Amino acid sequence: MILLGNGKLITRDGDNPFIEDGCLCVKDNLIYDLGTTKDMREKYPNEEFIDANQGLIMPGLINTHHHIYSSFARGLSLKGYHPKKFSDILEGMWWKIDKHLTLEDVKYSAYVTYIDCIKNGVTTVFDHHASYGATTGSLFEISGVAHELGLRTCLCYEVSDRNGKNEMVQAVKENINFINSAKQDTSNMQKGMMGLHASFTLSNETLYYIAENMPADTGYHIHLAEGIEDLYDSLNKHNKRVVNRLYDMNILGSKTLAIHCIHINPLEMDILKETETMVVHNPESNMGNAVGCTPILKIMDKDIVLGLGTDGYTSDMLESMKVANILHKHHNNNPSVAWAEVPKMLFDNNSEIANRFYEKPLGILKKDSYADVIVLDYDPFTPLDENNVNSHILFGMNGRNVKTTMINGKLLMKDRELLNIDEASIFAKARELSTDLWKKFY
Repeated sequence: MILLGNGKLITRDGDNPFIEDGCLCVKDNLIYDLGTTKDMREKYPNEEFIDANQGLIMPGLINTHHHIYSSFARGLSLKGYHPKKFSDILEGMWWKIDKHLTLEDVKYSAYVTYIDCIKNGVTTVFDHHASYGATTGSLFEISGVAHELGLRTCLCYEVSDRNGKNEMVQAVKENINFINSAKQDTSNMQKGMMGLHASFTLSNETLYYIAENMPADTGYHIHLAEGIEDLYDSLNKHNKRVVNRLYDMNILGSKTLAIHCIHINPLEMDILKETETMVVHNPESNMGNAVGCTPILKIMDKDIVLGLGTDGYTSDMLESMKVANILHKHHNNNPSVAWAEVPKMLFDNNSEIANRFYEKPLGILKKDSYADVIVLDYDPFTPLDENNVNSHILFGMNGRNVKTTMINGKLLMKDRELLNIDEASIFAKARELSTDLWKKFY
């Protein structure tokens, strides 16, 4: 067993939310016991002790929508790239990149992204992948890296008609193969979903084909009404709004992730609620792509499970939390909103989303929950307790405050040092591969 204590313990457990000088007892991959540091050390005197040094002990963070494949775009400048609308961004940047990725590019994109996640205290990642230059085996490359580094992850491949039928079929097959493989993962560290790009790049015929081949007990991971083009396409081609179309095609459900949901109306929200579909908000990406602002207040008023993601923009969930807080104050011209809604998205709803896929509780520190734990280096200069910790996080911390990361009972980073991970050589190889990738565009 391992004891992790001498810190302010934020459990996210309503029955026992805060212990001033708290300590966890970890056995194998689960939280075995918790209490004050004094009590735990007296109860388990011979166990290894990890000192939080008065830092904040919290559940590992969960990212419910990421894009690992986008990592090699950092620093890239494309000649003639001057997007005026969302479709220009997709065609001019992202679809160009994913079409040129090799399996080795995918592998090292996974390395650098997962390392960034560890450093930022993100212990569970829901990723939405595309690499139409190398579809077959791509999810298994990402999966292998997650297994090697020790992260918990849920993967899917982005099915689209944009590259023709043959590549669509390969994408569906990649999803199916990985979903079936992940079901054999007895460690419960990896899950698979059926990835879909968006309504406007998927014909009815393709959706029927997917449904015929869909593995049982599997959800969809799809961008929904992110850009206004998605809505217009659905109205013009199918005479219905996007949510209505996906409902008619049996895409929605309790294990489906609907990403963005910017251009939806109250009736569509009712459908999402009735089908128990989960929604994920990605504030930085939405602002950067100038696609609009997800109506999170209305969505949450409908009691829809609304989580928080990053859409590949960053791996720092606390950064995403900060941006969401100010975005919705600004958008609603109301400084009193988003104080409760945004923390609920990150700490409560992301946990609920993950717990629809994983057998033991995530996003909470209590007995028999997964031992996914982070320690943040933070010395508050005002009082901190369970009633104001979210304010301290919002104004006093970011992902780089994380100094220790444990996933599934295994230490991956201690005192800001990655354990058994050769970051320098991985980053050197990533620079080499990304340089070769960039040369393909000129």
